[in-house]
Amino acid sequence: MHRRTTTATAVTSVLAAAALLAGCSSPDGAVPDPPATKAPATSSAAVPTATTESPASESAAPATGTATVTGTVATGLTTPWGVAELPDGALLVASRDTGKILRVDPATGKTAEVGSVPGVAGGTPGGEGGLLGLAISPSFGSDRLVYAYFTTADDNRIARMLYDPSRPVGQQLGAPDTILRGIPSGTNHNGGRIAFGPDKMLYAGTGESGNRPLAQDKTSLGGKILRMTPDGQPAHGNPEADSVIYSYGHRNVQGLAWDAQGRLWAAEFGQNTWDELNLIEPGKNYGWPVVEGQAHQAGYVDPVAQWHTDDASPSGIAYAAGCIWMASLKGERLWRIPLDGTKAAAAPQPFFVNTYGRLRTVVTLEDGTLLLSTSNTDGRGNPKPGDDRILRLKAG
Repeated sequence: MHRRTTTATAVTSVLAAAALLAGCSSPDGAVPDPPATKAPATSSAAVPTATTESPASESAAPATGTATVTGTVATGLTTPWGVAELPDGALLVASRDTGKILRVDPATGKTAEVGSVPGVAGGTPGGEGGLLGLAISPSFGSDRLVYAYFTTADDNRIARMLYDPSRPVGQQLGAPDTILRGIPSGTNHNGGRIAFGPDKMLYAGTGESGNRPLAQDKTSLGGKILRMTPDGQPAHGNPEADSVIYSYGHRNVQGLAWDAQGRLWAAEFGQNTWDELNLIEPGKNYGWPVVEGQAHQAGYVDPVAQWHTDDASPSGIAYAAGCIWMASLKGERLWRIPLDGTKAAAAPQPFFVNTYGRLRTVVTLEDGTLLLSTSNTDGRGNPKPGDDRILRLKAG
């Protein structure tokens, strides 16, 4: 199966042929896939819908809430993707197309280059590869490690680097130590979000790289949520002891967040009908490419909420104030999904519709406020003066 440096097993020629017929698509709807096998949708209305089946285990969040921009943290960023908060409150920001990591002082907005990740490829306008997710080691105070998910000429991989702020500006990153390689890469559907969970294990959302059968192929790391130790080894308690695969049947996961009870939520790009917010359970099959959206088919987990792709095309998510907050690219809005235990408490609520353009990443800070980054310089947006930027939000 998949250990620390094991590459993903190649699919058979039959699956490869099927993938060629399926073609590649943009997860934000710029180039939709050809029709895929779909189960009947639960709603034909062009509005979000949510499941209401599982019982609540804690107080439900209010049906409606608020989100207000209270300031701008940084401007003039180039294709920002991953954003991570350091223990001192400073931010690290990954530039997808340049392969650089910047340090941002949230008090002044000043930026300084920390360093570049060598070997990054695929960061071209309109594509989806490059330097993507960032995560800070849960033991950063002692090990000073920063984790990055990035595209190379051969694959997507995860590496960790020593961060030494005492070194000269631009030279503060050590050489990458690759902990996992062999994640399928392509022009589209590269996934890229990484985050440490409450269990201090590292989770990664991957895409099927436009090769749809990979999502159901348990010998491939594509179209999965992965769970591993900080060294890249399969984490104890995974569905299969010798595999980093935690869940499968995903199309393109770019959002990961945990609620107050430690449950994992994930945002996923749909094909051309339904985008999804899923509650993730180990070993479960989330349906792609057999089903899309809430299908109510045995053997596949339905999303908790779904959106038409024009309204969402989701990337990052965060948890705050009893809600999941979901950034949308093509939808150009921030969605608030109030939770009631393992289900949505009410219909999702949109904010900032067509106000700041494409939205990529949402981060919950230690003080409970949110940061929201735009993605207008990624080759698919319409940059405004000051783009791209990171905004500070008060949400409830």
